[in-house]
Amino acid sequence: MKAASTGTLEIAYNEIGAADGLPVVLLHGFPYDIHAYDKVAEILAASNHRCIVPFLRGFGSTRFLSEHSPRSGEQAALGADLLGLLDALSIETAILGGYDWGGRAACIVSALWPSRVRGLVSCGVGYNIQNIAQAGKPVPPEEEARYWYQYYFHSDRGRRALEENRRGVCEFIWKIWSPTWAFTRDTFDRTAASFENPDFVDIVVHSYRHRFGGTAGDPALAEVEARLAKQPHILVPTIVLQGSDDGVDPPASVDDDERHFKAAYERRIVPGVGHNLPQEAPEAFARAVLELSRHS
Repeated sequence: MKAASTGTLEIAYNEIGAADGLPVVLLHGFPYDIHAYDKVAEILAASNHRCIVPFLRGFGSTRFLSEHSPRSGEQAALGADLLGLLDALSIETAILGGYDWGGRAACIVSALWPSRVRGLVSCGVGYNIQNIAQAGKPVPPEEEARYWYQYYFHSDRGRRALEENRRGVCEFIWKIWSPTWAFTRDTFDRTAASFENPDFVDIVVHSYRHRFGGTAGDPALAEVEARLAKQPHILVPTIVLQGSDDGVDPPASVDDDERHFKAAYERRIVPGVGHNLPQEAPEAFARAVLELSRHS
């Protein structure tokens, strides 16, 4: 593992590939970790890419530099962490790829700091920037049911479940979000170790409460959240990948997200794949990055 300081965090990351290769930052989601990109990074490194795969805040060996920093899981924090990592590594421009929380970070940097992004691969929800002002608006009941875990983490009972049985909760989520992925015990155990980060519970709970307006954000990030509240367009070439079997964000028949993308854009539905797309279909993910590389 390597580490880079952003001023707020010491971000732990894996790096694979030539130091002078085209930079690609690959960002995992909840409840996953950097191992989601083991095969993707191997493929890209063989094609002269420099792959940076960081642990998000609250995961693995990423740590806060100060005990006084708010343990915020809000979207602005994820975006700021990614921008800080690019700065810390002196990466002027990179291709960004991510899903779930990591996809949100990648979308935020692509929307607010597009000059730093050569291309974007976003999985699941293509336009992965939360509209917190509209979070209280009900959605169809079948969609509400898929968000049970978010409402669960709003409660003290859900927080206690994460504290006392985070492995059980997260393994259940893996199973229902990727119902056709036959992952092994070793695969899950390798990732579950990253949930033992001392800030994991605080950050997960804050993330799911903040996105519904149920708790305040980090005051230092208020300006970024205000910019995100305007639902900014994404101005970089983008490929959106969606697993046909995704149990939490199934592909919609109509791509409403396309209106937010104002550069080259394509949505691809990957058959037989669930929510953890880069780990379940690494060739499809790597192919999207390679296509963006050739046109950047």
